[in-house]
Amino acid sequence: MLKIVYPNCCGMDVHKTFVVAVIAITDDQGITQYYRRRFSTFTNQLKELRKWLNYYSCFHVCMESTGKYWIPVYNILESDHDICLAHPKYVKAIRGKKTDKKDAQWIADLYKHDLVAGSFIPPAKIRQLRDLFRYYNKLTSIQTSEKNRFQNSLTWSNIQIASVVSDVFGKSAQKIIKSVLDDPSQMPDIETLVHKSMIQKVDRLKLSIEGEFSDEQAEKIRVIKAHYDAIVLCKNDLEQLIKELAQEYQSQIKLVQSVPGFKKELTSIRLISEIGVDMTKFPTSGHLCSWAGVVPANNESAGKKHSTKISKGGRYLKPLLVQVANAVVRSEKHPEIRNKYLQLKKRRGHKKAIIAIARRLLVAMYHVLLNKEPYNPDLYHVTNYIPPEKELSIEEAIQFAKSHGFKIA
Repeated sequence: MLKIVYPNCCGMDVHKTFVVAVIAITDDQGITQYYRRRFSTFTNQLKELRKWLNYYSCFHVCMESTGKYWIPVYNILESDHDICLAHPKYVKAIRGKKTDKKDAQWIADLYKHDLVAGSFIPPAKIRQLRDLFRYYNKLTSIQTSEKNRFQNSLTWSNIQIASVVSDVFGKSAQKIIKSVLDDPSQMPDIETLVHKSMIQKVDRLKLSIEGEFSDEQAEKIRVIKAHYDAIVLCKNDLEQLIKELAQEYQSQIKLVQSVPGFKKELTSIRLISEIGVDMTKFPTSGHLCSWAGVVPANNESAGKKHSTKISKGGRYLKPLLVQVANAVVRSEKHPEIRNKYLQLKKRRGHKKAIIAIARRLLVAMYHVLLNKEPYNPDLYHVTNYIPPEKELSIEEAIQFAKSHGFKIA
């Protein structure tokens, strides 16, 4: 018989407009009594749910993470109850016996035996920071889309300024495009519009803007630019709000900034918004890496190992780690990381090597926040990577062999 860990617990099936809650109270003889109620998701009904749980002295709650609908329920119950938020795949009911009441009872039955793995939910302020940052990233994606649409409109009108300047949204390029839009019939005085470092490109710039804007494309470009500028303002406001909210985590931010690739304040805040500052929530660094989806999965059957691809976890954290890892391995400032990447890349290829470096950075982050000590590169063994095309002299080969513990006869 399975051990009952939570003799008094509650399972909840959360929907958009209502919540079905089942309290399971098990006595000393192992007999379980169930108490069921349905509540609306309006705030007054959720407060009534909290009173109902307190009436039965039920302080252990398990609910399924259904879209965003679990968030208001979690926020109201968080202060008084120990909540386990479960992924739907871990609490899925038996097929053919699925109703809202049976779902809630099934969750309660699983949870009373401690058979449900809870998701990591950071404190309320970290969740607010996370929400703002994810919206900030969404605006960045929209901003990039608008830049691409702007460039498409220029291509449509055969304005080839992108072939001359590195950034179409730079000051000089924008002045030229604005001048062309304001008076398409006259060639702008480019010498007065560009920065002095671009004077040598004046002749090419004149040739690049000899296209022709239609009225529709000109208006489309104005709309795109106005939208782009509005997004920039929104991002600036969000950035200010994020920095104000992160003020109380300044000591942790400084620790994170000591790790290679996280020197920028906004990058370090973004990482903290995903993993929080309390590393005791994860038993080991391996648990954190598994949660972030940067470790291979276990998939073995009948003694055969099948696909060991990394999981789909860390949808927001993993891209950040990979982006930082790509930047770090290109720099020679951190040989303990770059040399490891080159060594792995030679055997496993770029993609697997960069995931391994992302995991290494996350492990470093775990210990930095757990021990409250800055990153120390001396703790890593630095491998002297030798490119395959490099030739060694006999003396260098002997020295290399000695440094790796070989005895020379």
